[in-house]
Amino acid sequence: MSPVRDDVLRRAEQLDALDAILPFDRRDQLAALLTDDDVDTLKHLANEGMGANTLRALASDLGYLEAWCQLATDGTLPWPAPESLLLKFVAHHLWNPAKRAEDPSHGMPTGVENGLRSRRLLRTDGPHASETVRRRLTSWSILTRWRGLQGCFDGPSLKSALRLAVRASARPRQRKSKKAVTADILAKLLQACGGERLVDLRDRSLLLAAFASGGRRRSEVAALRVEDLVDEDPVRADPNDMASPPLPCLSIRLGRTKTTTSDDDEHVILIGRPVLALKQWLEVAGITEGPVFRRIDQWGNVDRRAMTPQSVNLILKTRCKQAGLDPTLFSAHGLRSGYLTEAANRGIPLPEAMQQSLHKSVTQAARYYNDAERKLGRAARLVT
Repeated sequence: MSPVRDDVLRRAEQLDALDAILPFDRRDQLAALLTDDDVDTLKHLANEGMGANTLRALASDLGYLEAWCQLATDGTLPWPAPESLLLKFVAHHLWNPAKRAEDPSHGMPTGVENGLRSRRLLRTDGPHASETVRRRLTSWSILTRWRGLQGCFDGPSLKSALRLAVRASARPRQRKSKKAVTADILAKLLQACGGERLVDLRDRSLLLAAFASGGRRRSEVAALRVEDLVDEDPVRADPNDMASPPLPCLSIRLGRTKTTTSDDDEHVILIGRPVLALKQWLEVAGITEGPVFRRIDQWGNVDRRAMTPQSVNLILKTRCKQAGLDPTLFSAHGLRSGYLTEAANRGIPLPEAMQQSLHKSVTQAARYYNDAERKLGRAARLVT
Protein backbone atom coordinates (compact mmCIF):
# COMPACT_ATOMS: atom_id res chain seq x y z
CA MET A 1 0.00 0.00 0.00
CA SER A 2 1.40 3.44 -0.95
CA PRO A 3 2.42 5.96 1.75
CA VAL A 4 -0.18 8.42 0.42
CA ARG A 5 -2.94 5.83 0.77
CA ASP A 6 -1.70 5.04 4.29
CA ASP A 7 -1.96 8.73 5.22
CA VAL A 8 -5.51 8.95 3.86
CA LEU A 9 -6.62 5.88 5.82
CA ARG A 10 -5.00 7.20 8.99
CA ARG A 11 -6.79 10.55 8.63
CA ALA A 12 -10.06 8.74 7.92
CA GLU A 13 -9.68 6.79 11.17
CA GLN A 14 -9.01 10.03 13.05
CA LEU A 15 -12.10 11.61 11.52
CA ASP A 16 -14.12 8.65 12.80
CA ALA A 17 -13.75 10.24 16.23
CA LEU A 18 -15.88 13.11 14.90
CA ASP A 19 -18.58 10.87 13.42
CA ALA A 20 -21.24 12.47 15.61
CA ILE A 21 -20.47 15.80 13.97
CA LEU A 22 -19.09 15.14 10.49
CA PRO A 23 -21.26 13.17 8.05
CA PHE A 24 -19.88 9.63 7.73
CA ASP A 25 -20.40 9.57 3.95
CA ARG A 26 -17.93 12.47 3.61
CA ARG A 27 -15.26 10.96 5.85
CA ASP A 28 -13.19 9.42 3.05
CA GLN A 29 -13.51 12.51 0.85
CA LEU A 30 -12.38 14.84 3.63
CA ALA A 31 -9.55 12.48 4.56
CA ALA A 32 -8.22 12.76 1.00
CA LEU A 33 -8.54 16.55 0.93
CA LEU A 34 -7.32 17.56 4.38
CA THR A 35 -3.82 17.51 5.79
CA ASP A 36 -2.74 16.06 9.15
CA ASP A 37 -2.65 19.59 10.59
CA ASP A 38 -6.19 20.20 9.30
CA VAL A 39 -7.50 17.11 11.07
CA ASP A 40 -5.71 18.10 14.28
CA THR A 41 -7.30 21.55 14.08
CA LEU A 42 -10.81 20.10 13.66
CA LYS A 43 -10.29 17.72 16.57
CA HIS A 44 -9.07 20.62 18.70
CA LEU A 45 -12.13 22.71 17.79
CA ALA A 46 -14.42 19.80 18.67
CA ASN A 47 -12.71 19.40 22.05
CA GLU A 48 -13.11 23.12 22.68
CA GLY A 49 -16.88 22.70 22.40
CA MET A 50 -17.48 24.36 19.05
CA GLY A 51 -21.06 23.82 17.86
CA ALA A 52 -21.65 20.82 15.59
CA ASN A 53 -23.15 22.89 12.77
CA THR A 54 -20.27 25.38 12.84
CA LEU A 55 -17.70 22.59 12.85
CA ARG A 56 -19.41 20.85 9.92
CA ALA A 57 -19.32 24.09 7.94
CA LEU A 58 -15.67 24.70 8.79
CA ALA A 59 -14.71 21.15 7.79
CA SER A 60 -16.58 21.47 4.50
CA ASP A 61 -15.06 24.86 3.71
CA LEU A 62 -11.57 23.67 4.67
CA GLY A 63 -11.90 20.67 2.37
CA TYR A 64 -12.96 22.94 -0.50
CA LEU A 65 -10.13 25.42 0.15
CA GLU A 66 -7.51 22.67 0.23
CA ALA A 67 -8.80 21.20 -3.05
CA TRP A 68 -8.98 24.59 -4.75
CA CYS A 69 -5.48 25.59 -3.60
CA GLN A 70 -4.00 22.27 -4.77
CA LEU A 71 -5.52 22.74 -8.24
CA ALA A 72 -4.78 26.47 -8.47
CA THR A 73 -1.21 26.45 -7.11
CA ASP A 74 -0.05 22.80 -7.14
CA GLY A 75 0.50 23.07 -3.40
CA THR A 76 -1.29 22.66 -0.09
CA LEU A 77 -2.99 25.56 1.61
CA PRO A 78 -0.33 27.77 3.25
CA TRP A 79 -0.80 29.08 6.80
CA PRO A 80 -1.11 32.00 6.96
CA ALA A 81 -2.24 32.58 3.40
CA PRO A 82 -0.53 35.46 1.56
CA GLU A 83 -2.72 38.30 0.37
CA SER A 84 -2.07 37.32 -3.25
CA LEU A 85 -3.70 33.92 -2.66
CA LEU A 86 -6.77 35.52 -1.08
CA LEU A 87 -7.13 37.83 -4.08
CA LYS A 88 -6.74 34.85 -6.43
CA PHE A 89 -9.54 33.06 -4.56
CA VAL A 90 -11.86 36.04 -5.05
CA ALA A 91 -10.93 36.34 -8.74
CA HIS A 92 -11.61 32.63 -9.35
CA HIS A 93 -15.04 32.69 -7.72
CA LEU A 94 -16.52 36.12 -8.40
CA TRP A 95 -16.24 37.22 -12.00
CA ASN A 96 -18.15 39.08 -14.70
CA PRO A 97 -20.18 36.71 -16.94
CA ALA A 98 -20.16 39.25 -19.80
CA LYS A 99 -16.37 39.51 -19.71
CA ARG A 100 -16.07 35.72 -19.48
CA ALA A 101 -18.00 35.42 -22.76
CA GLU A 102 -15.39 37.63 -24.43
CA ASP A 103 -12.34 36.31 -22.57
CA PRO A 104 -12.42 32.59 -21.59
CA SER A 105 -9.40 33.12 -19.32
CA HIS A 106 -11.40 35.46 -17.10
CA GLY A 107 -12.52 33.92 -13.80
CA MET A 108 -11.67 30.40 -12.70
CA PRO A 109 -9.26 28.56 -15.05
CA THR A 110 -10.76 25.59 -16.88
CA GLY A 111 -8.35 23.11 -15.29
CA VAL A 112 -9.23 24.25 -11.78
CA GLU A 113 -12.94 24.20 -12.57
CA ASN A 114 -12.83 20.70 -14.07
CA GLY A 115 -10.80 19.41 -11.13
CA LEU A 116 -13.33 20.72 -8.60
CA ARG A 117 -16.22 19.27 -10.60
CA SER A 118 -14.56 15.86 -10.81
CA ARG A 119 -14.34 15.86 -7.01
CA ARG A 120 -17.99 16.90 -6.76
CA LEU A 121 -17.02 20.12 -5.01
CA LEU A 122 -18.29 22.50 -7.68
CA ARG A 123 -21.81 22.48 -9.10
CA THR A 124 -22.55 26.06 -10.10
CA ASP A 125 -22.10 27.07 -13.74
CA GLY A 126 -21.58 30.77 -13.12
CA PRO A 127 -19.83 32.89 -10.52
CA HIS A 128 -20.34 31.83 -6.93
CA ALA A 129 -22.87 33.47 -4.68
CA SER A 130 -21.20 36.31 -2.82
CA GLU A 131 -22.49 34.87 0.49
CA THR A 132 -20.67 31.59 -0.20
CA VAL A 133 -17.39 33.36 -0.98
CA ARG A 134 -17.65 35.55 2.12
CA ARG A 135 -18.46 32.52 4.29
CA ARG A 136 -15.44 30.57 3.03
CA LEU A 137 -13.18 33.56 3.57
CA THR A 138 -14.58 33.86 7.09
CA SER A 139 -13.93 30.15 7.72
CA TRP A 140 -10.41 30.60 6.36
CA SER A 141 -9.87 33.52 8.74
CA ILE A 142 -11.27 31.61 11.74
CA LEU A 143 -9.05 28.61 11.07
CA THR A 144 -6.03 30.89 10.67
CA ARG A 145 -6.68 32.50 14.06
CA TRP A 146 -7.21 29.10 15.72
CA ARG A 147 -3.72 28.16 14.53
CA GLY A 148 -2.37 31.20 16.38
CA LEU A 149 -1.56 33.07 13.15
CA GLN A 150 -2.46 36.44 11.65
CA GLY A 151 -3.89 36.65 8.14
CA CYS A 152 -4.57 39.44 5.66
CA PHE A 153 -8.34 39.08 5.76
CA ASP A 154 -8.92 42.63 7.01
CA GLY A 155 -6.59 44.21 4.49
CA PRO A 156 -7.92 47.06 2.31
CA SER A 157 -6.89 45.31 -0.92
CA LEU A 158 -9.02 42.25 -0.16
CA LYS A 159 -11.99 44.34 0.99
CA SER A 160 -11.83 46.47 -2.14
CA ALA A 161 -11.41 43.48 -4.47
CA LEU A 162 -14.31 41.67 -2.80
CA ARG A 163 -16.59 44.69 -3.06
CA LEU A 164 -15.79 45.24 -6.76
CA ALA A 165 -16.02 41.53 -7.59
CA VAL A 166 -19.45 41.19 -5.96
CA ARG A 167 -20.69 44.11 -8.04
CA ALA A 168 -19.19 42.70 -11.25
CA SER A 169 -20.48 39.14 -10.78
CA ALA A 170 -24.06 40.46 -10.70
CA ARG A 171 -25.47 37.17 -9.49
CA PRO A 172 -29.01 37.48 -8.12
CA ARG A 173 -29.61 36.33 -4.56
CA GLN A 174 -30.87 32.75 -4.54
CA ARG A 175 -33.62 31.70 -2.17
CA LYS A 176 -32.85 28.68 -0.01
CA SER A 177 -36.29 27.39 -0.94
CA LYS A 178 -37.83 28.67 -4.18
CA LYS A 179 -41.30 28.42 -2.66
CA ALA A 180 -42.44 28.91 0.91
CA VAL A 181 -44.33 26.15 2.72
CA THR A 182 -47.38 28.19 3.71
CA ALA A 183 -50.47 26.76 5.42
CA ASP A 184 -52.09 25.58 2.16
CA ILE A 185 -48.90 23.73 1.13
CA LEU A 186 -48.49 22.30 4.63
CA ALA A 187 -52.05 20.94 4.49
CA LYS A 188 -51.18 19.01 1.30
CA LEU A 189 -48.02 17.61 2.86
CA LEU A 190 -49.91 16.49 5.97
CA GLN A 191 -52.49 14.78 3.79
CA ALA A 192 -49.67 12.90 2.05
CA CYS A 193 -48.57 11.47 5.42
CA GLY A 194 -52.06 11.01 6.85
CA GLY A 195 -51.72 7.27 7.45
CA GLU A 196 -51.04 5.46 10.71
CA ARG A 197 -47.72 3.86 9.84
CA LEU A 198 -44.76 4.79 12.01
CA VAL A 199 -43.21 6.76 9.16
CA ASP A 200 -46.47 8.69 8.70
CA LEU A 201 -46.69 9.52 12.39
CA ARG A 202 -43.08 10.67 12.42
CA ASP A 203 -43.29 12.80 9.28
CA ARG A 204 -46.61 14.33 10.33
CA SER A 205 -45.29 15.33 13.75
CA LEU A 206 -42.02 16.57 12.24
CA LEU A 207 -43.73 18.85 9.72
CA LEU A 208 -46.23 20.21 12.23
CA ALA A 209 -43.65 20.81 14.93
CA ALA A 210 -41.10 22.38 12.56
CA PHE A 211 -43.66 24.78 11.09
CA ALA A 212 -45.65 25.69 14.21
CA SER A 213 -42.55 26.27 16.35
CA GLY A 214 -41.63 29.23 14.18
CA GLY A 215 -40.19 27.47 11.15
CA ARG A 216 -37.29 25.70 12.80
CA ARG A 217 -34.13 25.06 10.83
CA ARG A 218 -33.53 21.47 9.72
CA SER A 219 -30.47 21.23 12.00
CA GLU A 220 -32.64 22.25 14.97
CA VAL A 221 -35.31 19.71 14.07
CA ALA A 222 -32.74 16.91 13.76
CA ALA A 223 -31.12 17.87 17.07
CA LEU A 224 -34.39 17.97 19.05
CA ARG A 225 -34.39 15.68 22.10
CA VAL A 226 -37.12 14.46 24.42
CA GLU A 227 -35.36 16.22 27.27
CA ASP A 228 -35.93 19.52 25.43
CA LEU A 229 -39.73 19.13 25.61
CA VAL A 230 -41.43 20.58 28.66
CA ASP A 231 -45.15 20.15 29.32
CA GLU A 232 -46.97 23.39 30.11
CA ASP A 233 -50.45 24.04 31.49
CA PRO A 234 -53.20 23.89 28.85
CA VAL A 235 -54.14 27.19 27.20
CA ARG A 236 -57.42 28.44 25.75
CA ALA A 237 -58.02 28.21 22.02
CA ASP A 238 -59.08 31.87 22.21
CA PRO A 239 -57.16 33.71 24.95
CA ASN A 240 -59.94 36.28 25.14
CA ASP A 241 -62.72 33.73 25.58
CA MET A 242 -62.62 31.80 28.83
CA ALA A 243 -65.32 29.49 27.47
CA SER A 244 -63.14 28.34 24.55
CA PRO A 245 -61.79 24.76 24.78
CA PRO A 246 -58.37 24.13 26.40
CA LEU A 247 -55.50 23.06 24.16
CA PRO A 248 -52.38 21.09 25.11
CA CYS A 249 -49.21 23.17 25.32
CA LEU A 250 -45.50 22.45 25.62
CA SER A 251 -42.31 24.45 25.31
CA ILE A 252 -39.22 23.47 23.35
CA ARG A 253 -35.81 24.42 24.71
CA LEU A 254 -33.52 25.14 21.79
CA GLY A 255 -30.25 25.90 23.56
CA ARG A 256 -27.62 26.96 21.02
CA THR A 257 -28.93 27.76 17.54
CA LYS A 258 -27.55 29.58 14.52
CA THR A 259 -28.50 32.96 16.02
CA THR A 260 -28.35 32.18 19.75
CA THR A 261 -25.97 30.64 22.26
CA SER A 262 -26.56 28.03 24.91
CA ASP A 263 -26.56 30.83 27.48
CA ASP A 264 -29.62 32.46 25.91
CA ASP A 265 -31.90 29.60 27.04
CA GLU A 266 -34.23 30.32 24.13
CA HIS A 267 -37.48 28.40 23.87
CA VAL A 268 -40.57 28.37 21.71
CA ILE A 269 -44.13 27.26 22.35
CA LEU A 270 -46.22 24.56 20.67
CA ILE A 271 -50.00 24.58 21.10
CA GLY A 272 -52.76 22.23 19.99
CA ARG A 273 -52.46 19.90 17.02
CA PRO A 274 -48.64 19.86 16.78
CA VAL A 275 -48.43 18.83 20.45
CA LEU A 276 -50.87 15.97 19.94
CA ALA A 277 -49.01 14.74 16.84
CA LEU A 278 -45.65 14.92 18.60
CA LYS A 279 -46.85 12.99 21.66
CA GLN A 280 -48.55 10.36 19.50
CA TRP A 281 -45.31 9.76 17.59
CA LEU A 282 -43.25 9.43 20.77
CA GLU A 283 -45.75 7.09 22.39
CA VAL A 284 -46.20 4.76 19.43
CA ALA A 285 -42.46 4.72 18.67
CA GLY A 286 -41.68 4.03 22.35
CA ILE A 287 -39.29 6.98 22.60
CA THR A 288 -38.88 8.21 26.16
CA GLU A 289 -35.46 9.84 25.96
CA GLY A 290 -32.86 10.93 23.46
CA PRO A 291 -33.51 12.12 19.90
CA VAL A 292 -37.12 12.85 18.99
CA PHE A 293 -36.90 12.29 15.24
CA ARG A 294 -35.10 9.13 14.11
CA ARG A 295 -34.56 7.03 11.01
CA ILE A 296 -36.99 4.15 10.41
CA ASP A 297 -35.73 1.18 8.39
CA GLN A 298 -37.70 -0.75 5.79
CA TRP A 299 -38.91 -3.21 8.42
CA GLY A 300 -40.32 -0.48 10.66
CA ASN A 301 -37.53 -0.50 13.23
CA VAL A 302 -36.79 2.87 14.83
CA ASP A 303 -33.10 3.76 15.04
CA ARG A 304 -31.63 4.89 18.36
CA ARG A 305 -29.71 7.76 16.77
CA ALA A 306 -31.05 11.09 15.56
CA MET A 307 -31.73 11.57 11.88
CA THR A 308 -29.46 13.93 9.98
CA PRO A 309 -30.44 17.46 8.89
CA GLN A 310 -30.26 16.20 5.31
CA SER A 311 -32.93 13.62 6.16
CA VAL A 312 -35.31 16.40 7.24
CA ASN A 313 -34.90 17.96 3.81
CA LEU A 314 -35.41 14.60 2.10
CA ILE A 315 -38.61 13.93 4.07
CA LEU A 316 -40.09 17.25 2.98
CA LYS A 317 -39.19 16.66 -0.68
CA THR A 318 -40.57 13.10 -0.58
CA ARG A 319 -43.88 14.30 0.86
CA CYS A 320 -43.99 17.10 -1.74
CA LYS A 321 -43.71 14.53 -4.52
CA GLN A 322 -46.43 12.36 -2.94
CA ALA A 323 -48.66 15.45 -2.65
CA GLY A 324 -48.31 16.17 -6.36
CA LEU A 325 -45.99 19.15 -5.84
CA ASP A 326 -42.69 19.76 -7.60
CA PRO A 327 -40.02 18.80 -4.99
CA THR A 328 -37.38 20.93 -6.74
CA LEU A 329 -39.29 24.05 -5.70
CA PHE A 330 -39.20 23.26 -1.99
CA SER A 331 -36.60 22.63 0.69
CA ALA A 332 -36.65 22.40 4.47
CA HIS A 333 -35.97 26.14 4.67
CA GLY A 334 -39.38 26.63 3.07
CA LEU A 335 -40.90 25.77 6.46
CA ARG A 336 -39.08 28.75 7.97
CA SER A 337 -39.90 31.23 5.24
CA GLY A 338 -43.43 29.78 5.06
CA TYR A 339 -44.06 30.41 8.74
CA LEU A 340 -43.25 34.11 8.45
CA THR A 341 -45.10 34.44 5.16
CA GLU A 342 -48.20 32.83 6.69
CA ALA A 343 -47.91 35.07 9.77
CA ALA A 344 -47.79 38.12 7.50
CA ASN A 345 -50.80 36.92 5.49
CA ARG A 346 -52.79 36.54 8.71
CA GLY A 347 -51.90 39.99 9.95
CA ILE A 348 -49.78 38.84 12.90
CA PRO A 349 -47.44 41.67 13.99
CA LEU A 350 -43.81 41.11 13.01
CA PRO A 351 -42.40 41.32 16.59
CA GLU A 352 -44.87 38.64 17.71
CA ALA A 353 -43.89 36.33 14.85
CA MET A 354 -40.19 36.91 15.58
CA GLN A 355 -40.70 35.76 19.16
CA GLN A 356 -41.56 32.35 17.74
CA SER A 357 -39.18 32.25 14.75
CA LEU A 358 -36.31 33.69 16.87
CA HIS A 359 -35.06 35.82 13.99
CA LYS A 360 -32.54 38.31 15.38
CA SER A 361 -32.56 40.53 12.31
CA VAL A 362 -35.70 42.59 11.79
CA THR A 363 -34.51 43.37 8.28
CA GLN A 364 -34.30 39.71 7.33
CA ALA A 365 -37.64 38.76 8.88
CA ALA A 366 -39.34 41.83 7.39
CA ARG A 367 -38.56 40.65 3.85
CA TYR A 368 -41.31 38.05 4.09
CA TYR A 369 -43.73 40.64 5.44
CA ASN A 370 -42.84 43.10 2.70
CA ASP A 371 -43.46 40.49 0.00
CA ALA A 372 -46.85 39.60 1.50
CA GLU A 373 -47.90 43.24 1.88
CA ARG A 374 -46.98 44.01 -1.73
CA LYS A 375 -49.10 41.15 -3.02
CA LEU A 376 -52.06 42.12 -0.84
CA GLY A 377 -51.74 45.88 -1.27
CA ARG A 378 -53.10 48.29 -3.89
CA ALA A 379 -49.80 49.70 -5.14
CA ALA A 380 -49.23 46.85 -7.62
CA ARG A 381 -52.86 46.94 -8.77
CA LEU A 382 -52.98 50.36 -10.43
CA VAL A 383 -53.37 48.67 -13.81
CA THR A 384 -55.12 45.30 -13.75
